[in-house]
Amino acid sequence: MTAQTPTAQTPRLAPGELRRQVAGYLIEHAADAHTAARIATALNRSSGAVGKALETLADQGQAEKMSGKPVTYRATLSTSAAATQPIGARAAAARAVSASPAVQSLQTTVNGPVTRPNGQTYHPRTLAGLSDVTALRKLRAAGVSALLYGPPGTGKTSLIEAAFPDLITVAGDGDTAVADFIGEYVQTPDGRYEFVYGPLIRAMQEGRALLIDDATLISPKVLAVVYPAMDGRREIVVKAHKGETITAAEGFYVVAGHNPGVHGAILTEALSSRFAAQIQVSSDYDLAAKLDIHPKAVRVAKNLSTKQGNGEVGWAPQLRELLAFSKIAEVLGLPAAVSNLVGVAPEEDREVVSEVVQTVFGDEYKPLALGEQI
Repeated sequence: MTAQTPTAQTPRLAPGELRRQVAGYLIEHAADAHTAARIATALNRSSGAVGKALETLADQGQAEKMSGKPVTYRATLSTSAAATQPIGARAAAARAVSASPAVQSLQTTVNGPVTRPNGQTYHPRTLAGLSDVTALRKLRAAGVSALLYGPPGTGKTSLIEAAFPDLITVAGDGDTAVADFIGEYVQTPDGRYEFVYGPLIRAMQEGRALLIDDATLISPKVLAVVYPAMDGRREIVVKAHKGETITAAEGFYVVAGHNPGVHGAILTEALSSRFAAQIQVSSDYDLAAKLDIHPKAVRVAKNLSTKQGNGEVGWAPQLRELLAFSKIAEVLGLPAAVSNLVGVAPEEDREVVSEVVQTVFGDEYKPLALGEQI
């Protein structure tokens, strides 16, 4: 899409008005990220002027600058503050943002189901006499960072997304670098290089929650970049960007996920000491039953979970595997789902898993595999 050149009849705007219009456009189209050229075309303004307005909004934390080519921008929870004196549909959109669940829910006690950003429903569980969603929000309000740990598929990320609708996530692995937290220089379409802030800085500037998922897979040297933002200083120095100092806005919060059984996951003392609240998360088998997952599959999972606790086996199906079981049974039939459950078990645990499956289902099942040629 090519930006239009303003005509001679295009009225001259008062100072700051273009920035308000750009912010209003981002609010009205908050579901997407937009280039300066697209917004310029919609507003009948020059792409250069719109680009400067977007840069100013991003510098003030009132728009989110996305990496990539071309550079795009999208609305944040703070964009409505830039769209002052909106009218018509824009006013309704601005009010919707300021009254959105992402803002209001942080002060709300939750006892019932919560809709996550992906549209799926999260069913809260109890934690310290409260719903887990409410408990995490109280920890955030008190500035107590939380580490959630447990096997993959138990719902750690689902809980955090339900608790913090303003969440920004860093997905950790062995290749995660400092730039994945603070940002890096990227080339713009006109050949210039400019620094694009990463998730950590955006969360600090906008007072948002930051999830470090699979934190214990990230190199301790890389994780160290986050620690100054979590302690009493609540600031970091971005050496890669002119030694800029970033101070955390009110509301900034760090939460992390840890899968103890995953190969390479190491919970160092330095990381553990930064999270005063450490919460174990296990699968909610009662919820599995409520979701109409086959009762025998739930029984297999419970039996294996007991054996896992006794040290007899290293793996047990979690809610994620049970949900997959239900879908496979629906499309391929129950025997195929049972066979697949045996097949997804780690090879060293497969014999025990097969024995439990045979005890519950009454037949011997082998991993799901191709058969004879049709």
